[in-house]
Amino acid sequence: MPLLVEMGWGGLVQAPSTITWTDISQYVHLPSGVSITRGAADELSETQPGTATLVLDNSDGRFTPGNSASPYYPYVRRNAPIRIAVAVMPTRFGAAPYPLAMLGDDFDDERVNTTTWSQNFGGVTEAGGRARVPCTAGVFAGFQTGREWKLTGSQVSVRVAALPAPGAATSCTAGIFVNSATGGTRIAIEHDRVAGTIRFASDTGYWDASATFLSYDPMQHGWLRIREASGTLYLETSSDGFTYTVRRSLPTPAWVGTDQVTFSMESHRDVGTADFFEVDLVGATVRPRFWGVVNEFPVDWEGLVSKVRVTCTDLFKRLNRLPALRSMVAEEILSLAPLVYYPLSEESSSTTAGDIGGNGAPSLAITQAGTGGTLALGTVTGPPETGEQAPQFTPASATQGKWLLADLGPQFEDRTYQYLCFEAWFQTTTTGRCILGVHSTDLQYQHLLSIAAGGGLQIEWQDNGSSTLIVEAVSGPTTLADGNWHHVVYDQREGKIWLDGVLVDSALAVPRYWGERVLHVGGYRSTRLWSGSIAQVAVYSTLDVSVGPTAVTHYAAGMTGYAGEDADVRIQRLAKYAGLSSVTIWGSTFDPIASQGPGGSQVVARMREVEATESARLFAERDWYGLAFQSRDIRYNPDPASETFTISYADLETRNVSLADDDQKLINSLEASRPGGATQKVTAPASILAFGIYDPGALSILKTSDNSVLDAAYWRVSRYANPQPELREVPIEAYTMPNYLDILDADISNYFSVTGLPAQAPASSMRVTVEGYAETIKERSHVIQFHTSATGTDTVWVLDDPTYSVLDSTTRLAY
Repeated sequence: MPLLVEMGWGGLVQAPSTITWTDISQYVHLPSGVSITRGAADELSETQPGTATLVLDNSDGRFTPGNSASPYYPYVRRNAPIRIAVAVMPTRFGAAPYPLAMLGDDFDDERVNTTTWSQNFGGVTEAGGRARVPCTAGVFAGFQTGREWKLTGSQVSVRVAALPAPGAATSCTAGIFVNSATGGTRIAIEHDRVAGTIRFASDTGYWDASATFLSYDPMQHGWLRIREASGTLYLETSSDGFTYTVRRSLPTPAWVGTDQVTFSMESHRDVGTADFFEVDLVGATVRPRFWGVVNEFPVDWEGLVSKVRVTCTDLFKRLNRLPALRSMVAEEILSLAPLVYYPLSEESSSTTAGDIGGNGAPSLAITQAGTGGTLALGTVTGPPETGEQAPQFTPASATQGKWLLADLGPQFEDRTYQYLCFEAWFQTTTTGRCILGVHSTDLQYQHLLSIAAGGGLQIEWQDNGSSTLIVEAVSGPTTLADGNWHHVVYDQREGKIWLDGVLVDSALAVPRYWGERVLHVGGYRSTRLWSGSIAQVAVYSTLDVSVGPTAVTHYAAGMTGYAGEDADVRIQRLAKYAGLSSVTIWGSTFDPIASQGPGGSQVVARMREVEATESARLFAERDWYGLAFQSRDIRYNPDPASETFTISYADLETRNVSLADDDQKLINSLEASRPGGATQKVTAPASILAFGIYDPGALSILKTSDNSVLDAAYWRVSRYANPQPELREVPIEAYTMPNYLDILDADISNYFSVTGLPAQAPASSMRVTVEGYAETIKERSHVIQFHTSATGTDTVWVLDDPTYSVLDSTTRLAY
């Protein structure tokens, strides 16, 4: 059971594709063990950030922060990415010919196994826990098995630890091969180190004219696998040994079904300095256990012996550090990377309005036209679901009053040579006024969005210094001066305008201009001063993509806070605000969610609100920088055939097994409500009579109807009015079990059965659901303490089902 610990020195945890992983497994102090925690203590608790703790040998100072002699300098620092996995080696049994999946070697004994590699050649060795194949001028070298293996329905994989440098060579190769009984007829994944390519081939005479060639990528091609299944041959690569990508597939050659094969790992060069092709973990099956960041590298000494005990946390560490969210409108705008973004939500004491787009644009300044009029920030209620205030523009006339003005500066001028897209919210009862405008410093080019005298929207522009603005009326409503909030998006690249979430004009003949860096809001060059309010002004600059079709959805953000979208969509939206592109959705039962439009709370808190509303599960992936969100329905009525594994009581670490039957989870009275809805109560009278009242306190959830609230409250009370005895902790020494891989596959919401329970148990077997676990990995030991709950808690009624429609037993309705 090799342990794989890899560091992403210098990589960005939020951008996994930028990480080049470095194996530090040999420096892990296994006697101290690697401890990992994951999930929750029980189904009523929130999942906690996953953690990992391990001790590193720091004898040469390589893990000392700031040590310039470290091979990892200067990247030994807090928040360095880390991933931990175990590699399970296959066992050969039975008689030859053996399936290639039984071929395995971790090369940790520092001597070549001549039984496994009976045909090796060219002076191969083992060093540092790796197979080392010389790459010497004029010499062919390789590890090679005897001819006693079959590829049909099987596979073989390797981890590439090091490739030879081409140097002065004109031919320098390294690869893995499944060889037929005919010389030169083989399956090959082979590196050409001179060309920097990797070849995926089915050779005849040592060549395949139809081979696939890819540019070598050390991150994506770190693992190689040759696999055959049902008449198709797959040549694959992986970055972690867990998830493979097919690089080439082809019909299985006939010889695969008839020949006993050899497997070899070979290297050769024609000229140049000798080097090595190094390979590890032949045949290993990898199971990820942790993916996150190192919190710190504290250096400790015992005399002259130096060790570093590191603690690590999964991606929730990064998520929990993020600042409080702004309104959903703001977060949606920011996710599109605007050139400038002025929310105009400053307090009433402010005299300027700032850009939060992140590009360092200057503030909009209150500018006087003529005399009189006022412009007061923070005095009007903004778009309904932003929870923000907006400015009130009150001019004395169209030319007497105040507006907002900023010259964005020369650093922004180049960006305006692309297509611009404008977005804003406005509110007025006065026509003939300007919402916003831009122009070049010499006034050669100008663009304006304004309300025409008739109450409709219009676009005005000017080029080549013409003294007259050209006006193009926009199709759509002419009732925009009705005192209500309206949302407008104008996309130059699309030539389209959207009003209040609806496309109103797609045939605009407005030309695109350049250098328009002076921005006016609520008026234009001392004229057509706005009377009313304007908010959420954003300008985007794009070239190859259009922003408008996405920005139009911001109307729903401002008016409803996306109320009514399903919970899985909401979680993915919130993940986007946190910069997460990967969310795995499990299950299919997701209810509509109420608004979370106003800002003020942190993204994890928002996600937890959705999780609680849905009785769902939210946690970090253990093999990737991503989240998983599980619907409650994946726990409904577990199928015995889908159990992750089964285990006998006799195989448990029985010193720690106990059956719980307390009132820790008992709930028989629950008051529930939703934003803007009724407060309702659900009780279980029989439970109250038997045990007394157990009320956990008021439940406030983001449902969109009172019926949904009632369903959620009933779901909670019906499951916990009389909890059944359950196993809450199941400790297993997994390494010694024949189904070790199945046990490693168990994760949150998976289920398994403990069989052969003692006579004192209420049943001979009990099925449990995994809520989390704590594990300790040592040399030839892997103890996993599963935190579990009774699987029967989530059974629901199914019409005419022999198991799930039993009166008074499984008549709980799903919701």
